[in-house]
Amino acid sequence: MGESKMADHEPDYLEYRPALPEDAAECLVVRGKTRQNAASEEWLRSVGITKESWGENIRSGELPGHVCIVDSNIVGFCFGQRETGEIQVIALLPAFEKRGIGRELLQRTSKDLAKLGHTRLFLSCNPDPKSRSNGFYRTLGWRSTGSFDEYGDEILEIFV
Repeated sequence: MGESKMADHEPDYLEYRPALPEDAAECLVVRGKTRQNAASEEWLRSVGITKESWGENIRSGELPGHVCIVDSNIVGFCFGQRETGEIQVIALLPAFEKRGIGRELLQRTSKDLAKLGHTRLFLSCNPDPKSRSNGFYRTLGWRSTGSFDEYGDEILEIFV
């Protein structure tokens, strides 16, 4: 079922599960369709991220993460870095925003990273207070470190 048809109705069932290596290709598609900070497959490839590399990072455990599935389609996901405790990416199709899916995916991935021994998690976020992600993370307790990454995104952290 395509995204437009899924968007026409409220999902009866949200399935959450740990991400599998074979989810990487569909995650790449979702990543390019997000409302904020979309990244095309071409751009991701230019920085070394392909369905093969992403799938291998899931397989090896380097990128623990979770997906949300509606009608057999991935509508959102969240991945973190096993070694650093960084929330690497969270993405959700626009038609599924404001339903608690992003929060649930982030909580599940954060718990996985905490189980791996991380007591501090961090992520990069648009510093503009008007951006949706900026308010989303702060509402959940993430706080600014006062530093920025090489792309100008603000580094936020939370202690777990």
